[in-house]
Amino acid sequence: MGFRVIKTAVAALTAIYAAILLQVDNPLSAGILAIMGVDTTRWRGLRTVFARFGASLVGLAVASLLFYFCGFHIWVLSVYILIAFPLIARFGFKEGVVTGAVVVFHLFSSGEIGAKTIGNEVLLLLIGLGWATFFNLVYMPKEGKTLEALRRTTEEGFAAVFGELARFLRDPGTVWSGDEMLKAEAAIEEGIVVAKRTRENRLIPQTEPWLLYFHMRRQQLDSIQLMMESVALASQRVPQALDIARLFDGLAEDVRSEFYEGKTELRLDKLEAEFRGMPLPATRDEFETRAALFQLCRELRRFLSIAKREKKRRSSSSRQVIE
Repeated sequence: MGFRVIKTAVAALTAIYAAILLQVDNPLSAGILAIMGVDTTRWRGLRTVFARFGASLVGLAVASLLFYFCGFHIWVLSVYILIAFPLIARFGFKEGVVTGAVVVFHLFSSGEIGAKTIGNEVLLLLIGLGWATFFNLVYMPKEGKTLEALRRTTEEGFAAVFGELARFLRDPGTVWSGDEMLKAEAAIEEGIVVAKRTRENRLIPQTEPWLLYFHMRRQQLDSIQLMMESVALASQRVPQALDIARLFDGLAEDVRSEFYEGKTELRLDKLEAEFRGMPLPATRDEFETRAALFQLCRELRRFLSIAKREKKRRSSSSRQVIE
C-alpha cells in the first residue's frame, strides 16, 4: 500500500467519527468528502480542496433554487447539471464538479430545503474537506533519497555515454546498444516529475534546486544526442578523433564531480586552438571527418556552457551542479 492510501483511510475514518460526535446527519458522507480531498502534494491539496468547497457552495445555491421552484423530481437533476456545471467551470472550480454533485444529490435524497438541511451539507463539507486538508498539510513523504538515486542514475548514464563515444572515436566499428542513454533520459524525466512534486510540498514558495538540476540535465541530454550524430559522421580514424576521445575519457570522470571546475573546458580550448593551427584537409573524406569533429567540439562546448550557466544561478549554499 502506498502512503497516500494509508493517509486517505485515516482521513476518512477521522472525518466520519468527527461527524458522528457532532451529530451531523449522514456522517458517512464526511468520509467520502475526505477521500476526495486527500491529494499528492500540499499545494495541490489546498487548490483541490478550495475548488471542491467552492463548487459545492455554487452547486448548493443552484440546486436549492431549482428544488424550491421545480420540486424534487429526477428530471430536475438533469437541469441542475446543465446549469451548474458550466457555472462551476466559469468560477474556476472545475475540479470540484463531482464533489458538488455528491452534495447536491445528497440534498435531493433528503427531500427538503431549509437552513437545517443546507447547514448540514455545509458542515459535512467542512468536516470532510477539513480533515483532508489537515492530513495533506501535516505530512508528505520525503523525496530526497529518490532524487539522489535518480541523480546517480543520470550521472552514471552520462558517464557511460561519454565512454562509448570515446570508444567509437578510437574504433568506428564499435557497436553500442544505447541502453545507457535511454536510462539517463528516463531518470531525467522522472526526476523532473519528482522535483515538481517536492516543490509543491513546500508551503513557502521557493526555487527547487532539484528541478533546476534535472532541467539542466535535459538540455545537456539534447546536446549529447547531437554529439552522437557528429560522432557517427566521424567514420575515419584520424589523430584529432583520438584527442577528442581522450577529452571524453576525462569528461566521463568529471561528470561525477560535485563542482564545475572547468578542466574539460580548458582542454577543449587547447584542442580547438590546435584545430585552427592545422593545415587544410588533403582529401574529401578527411574534410568531412574533420568537419564532423569540429561540430562535435562545438556541441561539447554547449554542453559545458549549460552546466556553467546553471551553476551561476544557484546560491553558494546550494548544491552546485556537476559538470
